[in-house]
Amino acid sequence: MKPAQFEYFAPTTVDETVAMLAERVEDVKLLAGGQSLVPLMNMRLARPAAVVDINGVGELAYVRERDDGGFRIGALTRQSAVERSDPLRKRAPLLHEAVGYIGHIAIRTRGTIGGSIAHADPAGELPAVITALDGELVVRGPVGERTVRADEFFLTYLTTQLGPDELLTEVRLPPWPDGAGWSFMEVSRRHGDYALVGVACVVQVDGGVCSDARLVFTGVGGTPYVSVVGQDAARGERPDDALYRRVQEAVSSDPGLEPEADIHASALYRKEVAGVMAKRALARAFERATALSG
Repeated sequence: MKPAQFEYFAPTTVDETVAMLAERVEDVKLLAGGQSLVPLMNMRLARPAAVVDINGVGELAYVRERDDGGFRIGALTRQSAVERSDPLRKRAPLLHEAVGYIGHIAIRTRGTIGGSIAHADPAGELPAVITALDGELVVRGPVGERTVRADEFFLTYLTTQLGPDELLTEVRLPPWPDGAGWSFMEVSRRHGDYALVGVACVVQVDGGVCSDARLVFTGVGGTPYVSVVGQDAARGERPDDALYRRVQEAVSSDPGLEPEADIHASALYRKEVAGVMAKRALARAFERATALSG
């Protein structure tokens, strides 16, 4: 099928983009990588009156190291650029690992970091990862710029704090914790498919004991889900098989984890898989943390 008729605009600066959004706030869509918008338009599930193509806004494509050791990543940065970035591989390894799970190389070559986050697909990898990393998102609109914590940015299915006249411009990551272990894992029907369940995990070990843990799930609800009970089950404990089993049971019975059933998996299956993924991801993250501590 072909999309319905629409106006097309191609700004070259952030200011120009924001002005266009403000002028056409009623029914306008931003085009970055296009993996989500173009199929929706071709199937006429989305019929915007105007499309603003931001691929020419070169100022939004960058990976920059901050003085404190963190990173600033432009929203138009291609996912493949993150995959190839040696600084991100070394000092933001969870993000680097997770990007490799997104579709296939052709998808990652066109797909953008900001586009995936702003689209807020509940099965997407990047929203969960940015949440697990305590990232921040920079948003620009007609009244100026604001910064939103990742754990406050996602509201529900395909819905974020972005206003119709706002543009996501940057992702900010804090410094990677010294000696932290990490893991990203997911279960999908085929490689490159959206995850049925996925988990981003970060752990810190002090004296052989887990001093902190983050477990953030994708595919189990409308937004990235932080399993507080799973994290609490890990903190203050020594990593061993008994701990991994306790975390698995805690996550699988987490009352706040409420996935929906669909044609691919039941809600019960997703809860059970979330527990198994937590167990495996935690074990991998502890293994890496232990290797780093030497």
